[in-house]
Amino acid sequence: MPDANDWNERTIAEFRANRGRVGGNFEGAPLVLVHHHGRKSGREYVNPTMYLPDEADNDTIYVFATKAGAPSNPDWYHNLTATGAGTVERGTETYSVTVRELQGDKRDRIYDEQARRYPGFADYAQRTAGIRTIPVLELKRSSSSSDA
Repeated sequence: MPDANDWNERTIAEFRANRGRVGGNFEGAPLVLVHHHGRKSGREYVNPTMYLPDEADNDTIYVFATKAGAPSNPDWYHNLTATGAGTVERGTETYSVTVRELQGDKRDRIYDEQARRYPGFADYAQRTAGIRTIPVLELKRSSSSSDA
């Protein structure tokens, strides 16, 4: 998918050039760059994604494996859940995170809040209804993490 890769590369470059801010569809939205390693290739990948901050814990954010409402989960979701760890660039910080997939009421509450703030997420959930439940991942700063 060259178009998606080009879009990711442009978004990553803009994010880094503007201290974590981008324009276009993501203008004003909280965005992180999620680093993960391929389950099979071992190669490092970076994906821009919106997040929801945990209001009670600045070291925890939530990301959503929407794949824009596609019927399958994105590769980055599989890579992060396979290893249980990754790295995020958030603003001007880069740090290691542990990864935990949320389930049940907590997952629903977090996803519903994201959909309330950003209605596109409600559309993604409608597109996947009856096909898959969009995963919500908790990314928590690792205690052994040091800022880069």
